[in-house]
Amino acid sequence: MKERMYELIEILNEADYNYYTLDNPTITDQEYDKYMRELIEIEQEHPDWIEADSPTHKVGGKIIDSFQKVKHKIPMMSLSDVFSESEVLAFGKRIEKENIHPQYVCELKIDGLSVSLLYEKGKLVRAATRGDGVTGEDITHNVKTIKTVPLKLKEPVDIEVRGEIFMNKKTLEELNETRKRNNEPLLQNCRNAAAGSIRQLDSKIAAQRKLDVFMYHLPNPLDYGLNTHEEALNYIKKLGFKTNPNNRLVNSIEEALQFIDEKTATRDNLPYDIDGIVIKVNSIKDQQKLGFTAKYPKWATAYKFPAVEVLTKLKDIIFTVGRTGQITPNAVLDPVIVAGSTISRATLHNEDYVKEKDLKIGDIVSIRKAGDVIPEVVEVKKDRRTGKEKDFEMLQNCPMCNSPLIKKENQVDYFCPNANCPARSVEQLIHFVSRNAMNIDGMGDRIMEDFYNFGFIKNITDIYHLKTHEKDLIRLEGYGEKSVTNLLEAIENSKANSLERLIFALGIPHVGEKTAKILASKFKTLEALQQASVETLISISDIGSIIAQSVYEYFHDEKNLKIIAELKELGLNFTYLGQDIQEDEDFANKTFVLTGSLEIYTRDEAKELIENLGGKTSESVSKKTSVVIVGANPGSKYNKAKDLGIEIWTEKEFKDKINK
Repeated sequence: MKERMYELIEILNEADYNYYTLDNPTITDQEYDKYMRELIEIEQEHPDWIEADSPTHKVGGKIIDSFQKVKHKIPMMSLSDVFSESEVLAFGKRIEKENIHPQYVCELKIDGLSVSLLYEKGKLVRAATRGDGVTGEDITHNVKTIKTVPLKLKEPVDIEVRGEIFMNKKTLEELNETRKRNNEPLLQNCRNAAAGSIRQLDSKIAAQRKLDVFMYHLPNPLDYGLNTHEEALNYIKKLGFKTNPNNRLVNSIEEALQFIDEKTATRDNLPYDIDGIVIKVNSIKDQQKLGFTAKYPKWATAYKFPAVEVLTKLKDIIFTVGRTGQITPNAVLDPVIVAGSTISRATLHNEDYVKEKDLKIGDIVSIRKAGDVIPEVVEVKKDRRTGKEKDFEMLQNCPMCNSPLIKKENQVDYFCPNANCPARSVEQLIHFVSRNAMNIDGMGDRIMEDFYNFGFIKNITDIYHLKTHEKDLIRLEGYGEKSVTNLLEAIENSKANSLERLIFALGIPHVGEKTAKILASKFKTLEALQQASVETLISISDIGSIIAQSVYEYFHDEKNLKIIAELKELGLNFTYLGQDIQEDEDFANKTFVLTGSLEIYTRDEAKELIENLGGKTSESVSKKTSVVIVGANPGSKYNKAKDLGIEIWTEKEFKDKINK
């Protein structure tokens, strides 16, 4: 029976490859279904036999709690963008100045989600998003459901291949027909639908979305004896990956422009969305000679199609106050779909920008997405004016505190000078969601300012009611279904944080991250901490009278108690989940300084280990320092420790003491 299982796996994997990758089916649907049912029955009877490359994984079913961060072995860099024929020619001239006269590979720029696939001995072990280029998220459970992603390659190689996950236009139409019948909100475009599908915790949902993928990049081709990008694409295809058939090798930048013209004219006829053309130098040797900037490879660029413009009404101009007090005018628009996203607001930057475009409230204006991403007001359609439009007037007083605005000489922006302006209270909100506090990914300073100014969040409890504004958020400039879904998931996940994060996030005066950890470890629950007397607090090591009084007063303020009660009702964890501090003679009551690049632990991990064993950490070396732990390439702290005769541990010695 086991031999039959292996035979079925081979038959079905080959059928998937022929049908989905080569578009050349070799068996009927009835035969495929029969083989699949037989394989499922065998695996149900013998679950310990299930193989990693079994085609039953394509059905989905794995559910994860959250997306784990993963570090790319080779950074996933993005490409520089160009928007005109002259910029494409300038790209070619920059390369020729290096005494290189290359061939180029022109590729369609698929409008989807970048992905990295990692294989060991020919078997898929990990799929990850681009993320910030250095760190992405593990999406293996969902990528395994994509029919065009081979779970086992045709050769047992260790390899990383990169590409783009996307959704076909027809698939989107079918999904929306189903969603419409079920009274569910429609998916606005293929890109957002693909990204949202990959972000599902339940892989069955991703499997139902019928995603597709084109692989287009091998980050280390020389390791496989490949000397050109074209050879790399052919090798990728040979291994069993799906590559785009529309790629073309050209002999000059002028031929690349011809390719751009051709695909611009026919892009709407493709079964999937593209937002441009990628141009890459073909020779790997030339690529290495050209090298990289800090952000982009110099040997490739992406031509972006001209933005599509649509007309809508400028209903109002409202003003927002930034963290620094800067006043920004914003266009309130009749909601309109631009390049697949609903736009209802766009920044107008400053007074000069509005006057230069001669915008009036009530105007019909054209909107586009710069680079197919950022919405902007292009121009006013003056021939559509009725005479009922209202002139723009710059504010004279802050919309939040009514303080007279100031404008510094030679600057275009107005500022609110009031340090106590209510808008500044957004700092408390920013602190609450920050990395070392509740660590709500995707809720940075600018986003928090926007949500505060638009009235979605006025205090910390509003953060956990943000899901009631989901539809409004999706319509905001710079947002979309994917980013809003991710944000709401991050907010929900933060409810499970350990108590010390919540204590620090509350912003109790004089209570820093370290003190929050001590209090959480000592009292175990927030309720117990609330009941602590000043005397009890002072009796704790490292808690002085000022901190004790501050903590006591915070938990005896009715306003604070109301917020805490609501947070509890919202389901936030009020219990310490970390390790108890267990004092060890090597660490107890000692002060440690970390210097150099640590390889075994991250800085945060090392600090947590020290604190869990009764030690403290400091950023500077002094006579009060007990031990300096050194990693690779230690700097001046190491030299100062030697001069002062302070005990020095290597990272290995530190690990040995931890293990002891």
